[in-house]
Amino acid sequence: MEHKNYETALPEGYREALTVDAKNKKTSALLTLASILITAAALVLSILIIRPKDFLSNFNLVKYFITLAALPAYVVLHELTHGAAYKLLTHQKLTFGLTLTVAFCGVPQIYVYRRTALISLLAPFTVFTIIFGGAVLLLPEAWDKVYAAALLSLHLGGCLGDLYDTFLYLTRFREPRTLMRDTGPTQVFLCRKNKGACGAGDR
Repeated sequence: MEHKNYETALPEGYREALTVDAKNKKTSALLTLASILITAAALVLSILIIRPKDFLSNFNLVKYFITLAALPAYVVLHELTHGAAYKLLTHQKLTFGLTLTVAFCGVPQIYVYRRTALISLLAPFTVFTIIFGGAVLLLPEAWDKVYAAALLSLHLGGCLGDLYDTFLYLTRFREPRTLMRDTGPTQVFLCRKNKGACGAGDR
């Protein structure tokens, strides 16, 4: 039975085109390094733009600990946002997990179409970029902006895996009926065999 947003079983005529495994040691190391570089670059750029002054006299222990507490809360909310998108679009059972290198949410029992996958991939990036970016713009105190910028920078770095999968969809897997099996840490892209290298295909 074909659903609008997903399949409960892999249809005939599909082949596995690519697997992205965040638990693979090489992939994990590359993503972690790139994430650190993106986070650091975004934070340094933010500080250069905001130009806060005199950290010691403006240091607020409460705000500092609030920022620290927001980090694990953000990781949970990030994955819940993926889950909310998947749940709204598929109504299927979700899986959540956490390893030393990756937190994840997936729908391993189904195969989701390109549109569904893209919405779920980009949901946390969109929501939290607006929240943290808005805080950077709207908070009146310079050091408050820096704390918000730190969260924004970590968010951007943490979205690297999602953005990489999105990049693959925009460049290689543009055919609308491309399927993905998303177990959480692993995404398997599946294409119709008669579509060659999964190009633009029919629209």
